[in-house]
Amino acid sequence: MAKDQLHVLNALDVAKTQWYHFTAIVIAGMGFFTDAYDLFCISLVTKLLGRVYFHVPGSEKPGTLPPRYSSAINGVALVGTLAGQLFFGWLGDKLGRKKVYGLTLMLMCLCSVASGLSFGSNPNTVMITLCFFRFWLGFGIGGDYPLSATIMSEYANKKTRGAFIAAVFAMQGFGILSGGIFAILISAAFDARFPAPSYEEDPIKSTIPQADFVWRIILMVGALPALMTYYWRMKMPETARYTALVAKNTKQAAADMGKVLNQEIEEEQPQGVEKLGTKTVWGLFSKEFARRHGLHLLGTASTWFLLDIAFYSQNLFQKDIFSAVGWIPAAKSMNAIQEVYKIARAQTLIALCSTVPGYWFTVFLIDRIGRFVIQILGFAMMTVFMFALAIPYNHWTHPENRIGFVMMYALTFFFANFGPNATTFVVPAEIFPARLRSTCHGISAAAGKAGAIIGAFGFLYLAQNTDPTKTDQGYPPGIGVKNSLIVLGVINLLGLFFTFLVPEAKGKSLEEISRENEDEEEEEPSIV
Repeated sequence: MAKDQLHVLNALDVAKTQWYHFTAIVIAGMGFFTDAYDLFCISLVTKLLGRVYFHVPGSEKPGTLPPRYSSAINGVALVGTLAGQLFFGWLGDKLGRKKVYGLTLMLMCLCSVASGLSFGSNPNTVMITLCFFRFWLGFGIGGDYPLSATIMSEYANKKTRGAFIAAVFAMQGFGILSGGIFAILISAAFDARFPAPSYEEDPIKSTIPQADFVWRIILMVGALPALMTYYWRMKMPETARYTALVAKNTKQAAADMGKVLNQEIEEEQPQGVEKLGTKTVWGLFSKEFARRHGLHLLGTASTWFLLDIAFYSQNLFQKDIFSAVGWIPAAKSMNAIQEVYKIARAQTLIALCSTVPGYWFTVFLIDRIGRFVIQILGFAMMTVFMFALAIPYNHWTHPENRIGFVMMYALTFFFANFGPNATTFVVPAEIFPARLRSTCHGISAAAGKAGAIIGAFGFLYLAQNTDPTKTDQGYPPGIGVKNSLIVLGVINLLGLFFTFLVPEAKGKSLEEISRENEDEEEEEPSIV
């Protein structure tokens, strides 16, 4: 502990794990549960949207979303998320974490419902309104990233802080899993109630009129988990670190945390603490920030950017795996509702076997072996498996090798989640000063979403077959899946190298790792 550490902050750092820690994890985690459900459930219904709104009479294959709509529906939420991360990250440092925390949740709830109510008299209007509401849904989701991470880091003790922040993020896994399970249940119920022939048997009757309700229900249900925690989110007090170090109200910080910890916390400051937080006047764009944290911000932003290129591009070969193992038969052999069921089952199995376990391995080990080791290990193993998939790619495409292909794919997902997908979320919430913590986390997260946009869409085009006659409908030729996987392997390797810019925060107080208690050698006016 620094010699001039505030009593209230020290009390938080050494507090034993108790009920309020788990309450905070649930309250913040439900936001992430909703984030993941809303972001990933769209992939469950895009095939259905194509069948419902873009059927081509006389075609041998069911209708599919045109590339412009497919890209827009998926991409607009990512763009909204990027914007929300920057805006709410900045706002969380200016107004306080709690003041804007409820706003992001309500925005997510309202836009989840509105997405399902997307209206219009023709397919184009329905798609445009859906894209509009999904942008604002993403905007709310983006705000939840820096605010939830910062709130959890500032509530936690230093011994188990990494596990608590990672547990909030791990709720994403349950959100993905729940989206798949709910889609399975709703599609099975509709298929049982409204049986229909396959597309090859009857192209028109294979898509029942009630299919339009299925995708709308799946999207709207995402609002329920977050809505149930709104009241508790509003009851949470402002974090002591914001109140004491940014708002400069140590009396209020002590009172708030005294209620939370169920103990009396001394209000007086030790000698010299009246200067704490008052001499640190440099801003985000100052030379002092660049000297102290410039490389740290470069490290957190670049590693998140590189990770998300690889992580979001994994859907490139997802369809190869699902088809190879027979999880998803040919589209024409199913009706519209059955196709939703098969896609949801496949996503649920992947989430259950690799995504969720990977997250919780991080939760259990991050405070034992540290953030740095987990991130290095994750990037290293992702690199290995990407190259192992890429170099003998033709070998894996043969039916007799499909089990190995699935295992490689699952392990790549596992080490993304037991690795940089979790640690890139945790570290930016720990290593920056309190008054810039939410902003810097938002910048790092926004860099990640920029990588996600490149991964989800740039590589969608890049991975197209080099032969123009074998590309997906509406896409130009690319470099092929094999070469794309090699590029992704190199990207993971770069992520490993940039990890060396990020300091280890295990076992240290937030003020110690951010050097917030140090006297300034030079004072520089704040720019922001």
